[in-house]
Amino acid sequence: MRFLIVLSAATACFGNDASQFPTNNLFAAAGDGIWDNGASCGRQYLVRCISAATPGTCNPSQTIQIRIVDRAETSVSRPSANGATIILSNTAFGAIANPSAASVNIEFQQV
Repeated sequence: MRFLIVLSAATACFGNDASQFPTNNLFAAAGDGIWDNGASCGRQYLVRCISAATPGTCNPSQTIQIRIVDRAETSVSRPSANGATIILSNTAFGAIANPSAASVNIEFQQV
């Protein structure tokens, strides 16, 4: 599964409510595969990087917990890969992979 980076103020889940964003900035936008007609808003997932086009991109020992706050299809920062499942914030992406990577494959589990 692929994901990219998004930062947005107004979201499809919670509008302009600034309290939607976790203070640790570990949040994401949901792709169509998990959007579930908006039911994914507020869901939390454990996420880790499992592979990338460039070896050494992932930090496979790092698992983070993110919160869905937006929809990938309508987010301000558009995914550069069609079919992205989860689009992570810059902070979340950098926690599990080299921030210079365009995309990585992830493993995720709802908590």
